[in-house]
Amino acid sequence: MERITSFRVDHTRLTKGIYLSRTDGDIMTYDLRMTQPNEEPALDPKAAHVIEHIGATLLRNGAYKEKIIYFGPMGCMTGFYLLVRDIPITVVTELVKEVFTEISCWQGEIPGAKKEECGNYTYMDLDKAKAAAAHFVNSSWQHEYHLL
Repeated sequence: MERITSFRVDHTRLTKGIYLSRTDGDIMTYDLRMTQPNEEPALDPKAAHVIEHIGATLLRNGAYKEKIIYFGPMGCMTGFYLLVRDIPITVVTELVKEVFTEISCWQGEIPGAKKEECGNYTYMDLDKAKAAAAHFVNSSWQHEYHLL
């Protein structure tokens, strides 16, 4: 079988940051690397679950809600995928900083964290999510983005 594109990326060269990993017409896939692969600890899955719930809610209710296709965690737990329709990386960078800053100081209930709304609603850790989001937004990647 042919190796898929994402497995051909040299993960030893990735650092924290935002990467444009592919473009399919007007849909762009961004890799949001919250931790440096194979160097820093991966995200706690319970934290990633919270980030997914809050992040998706903020993105799908924000100024670019009509252009958000998908936001979800990477299986390796080093970050998230963000698929958007026709939003340039400079705007995505600012949007991601805003969303993760808001997650880092989140107060109140986690959106969609009720039994009726989520298939694993107890598998969440807000404190770890806030710490992971703060670690990401306070890192040196803030003004950098890369193409894979």
